[in-house]
Amino acid sequence: MSPDPTPRPEHLAEPPAPYDVVVVGGGIVGAAIARDLGGTALRVALVEGRDDVGDGTSKANTAILHTGFDATPGTLESLLVARGYDLLGEYAERTGIPVERTGALLVAWSEEERDALPGLRDKARKNGYDACELVDAAEVYRRVPALGPGALAGLTVPGESIICTWTTNLALATDAVGRGVELHRSTRVEGATVGDDVTTLHTSRGDLRTRWVVNAAGLGADRLDAVLGHDRFTVTPRRGELFVFDKLARPLAPCIVLPVPSSRGKGVLVSPTIYGNVMLGPTSENLADRTATGTSEAGFDFLLGKGRTLMPALLEEEVTASYAGLRAAIDRDDYLIDLDVAQRYLLVGGIRSTGLTAGMAIAEHVRALLADGGLAPLDPRPDLPAPPRMPQLGEAGVRPYEDAAAIADDPAYGQVVCFCERVTLGEVRDAFASPVPPCDLDGLRRRTRLMNGRCQGFYCGAHAAALVESGGVERTPEVAR
Repeated sequence: MSPDPTPRPEHLAEPPAPYDVVVVGGGIVGAAIARDLGGTALRVALVEGRDDVGDGTSKANTAILHTGFDATPGTLESLLVARGYDLLGEYAERTGIPVERTGALLVAWSEEERDALPGLRDKARKNGYDACELVDAAEVYRRVPALGPGALAGLTVPGESIICTWTTNLALATDAVGRGVELHRSTRVEGATVGDDVTTLHTSRGDLRTRWVVNAAGLGADRLDAVLGHDRFTVTPRRGELFVFDKLARPLAPCIVLPVPSSRGKGVLVSPTIYGNVMLGPTSENLADRTATGTSEAGFDFLLGKGRTLMPALLEEEVTASYAGLRAAIDRDDYLIDLDVAQRYLLVGGIRSTGLTAGMAIAEHVRALLADGGLAPLDPRPDLPAPPRMPQLGEAGVRPYEDAAAIADDPAYGQVVCFCERVTLGEVRDAFASPVPPCDLDGLRRRTRLMNGRCQGFYCGAHAAALVESGGVERTPEVAR
């Protein structure tokens, strides 16, 4: 028999085998889930609608590693935050995610708030955290002398810490890719067809076929839930605006200064950052627009008013940046994590700012639910690669420009391209050579601190743009001079 003379069109080729799991959402929670499942024999994909991982709610939060002392006892959130605190703390040590164990102090400014402190201590004990201590006003001012007048008492939380949320997200995503997870960025899920054995996700870059779907889409989780045929919750974008003060203000905030929390959140705090700055915020404003990450005059006025009460000396320092982040609030007081075995679908919704701390524990919980739902194999692979070692972005650690041995071995680590933040050409080059390279200036900023300092890119912005254009290769060094 002669061969078929008609060429077979490319679009009639056999489609690729479906993934075992597609995780939608490349924030901290989605990246943690993909990393965890990537440690098994499953074929996993991580899908992110934006150009970069961690470019949504995960990039703009208060960056606190929480003990979970003030969570509602018995909730899923309280259990996962407490577990996640230990998991992320240990993971940070292994990967080099910057953490500073500053501790925190809740400060009562009214009789009502002072009366609430013993109940908060008792709540912490119910959550398994026994280290909180009540202190009087004299001890409050001994610990934080720059506080404004009128503080009545305090509650110590020695385990609260500051962490780099950018590096956390990137470490988890990089680790996932190292474990074989396929990362799809700039890939928006626009529809879905659920079959008997395989679900087809219709995305902005073509179809993805998968046995199971995990929805960790943050602000878009309710919309993806609706695409998959559900109508059970609505995400309300909650905007939080913050001020970032210059590094010269850091001695004013030796620890995290927390307000007595309310039903709308933890309120306005004063906190050091791992970059050496001091942060004031956030506000809390429910919006309809899920893209409204701009700051506002009303938000600034509110923060200035709070700052005058909390720490008036802070307002004498220079504000180097302001920003706003959106949190995915839902109409319930706990995480919404739900498994639909028949549809082979798992929802991870309503993960508030505590998701930074709880992310790795949420991933453990998701893996257990999927195992109960019949997904296999979920045993850890024996050949797992070591986790990545992340760039040192923390001010308390030794950064490349300070490392004489590193500079002697590679002079690029001695060539500073951002003088405010002391970012070197070697760090920029490494970012572009990494498994999850930046796609734009914002992505480069989150990986290196470039343009994150006093001048906010005024002096180094043109050079930074040239580096992005060249993929981190220095082609015209005279631009920097």
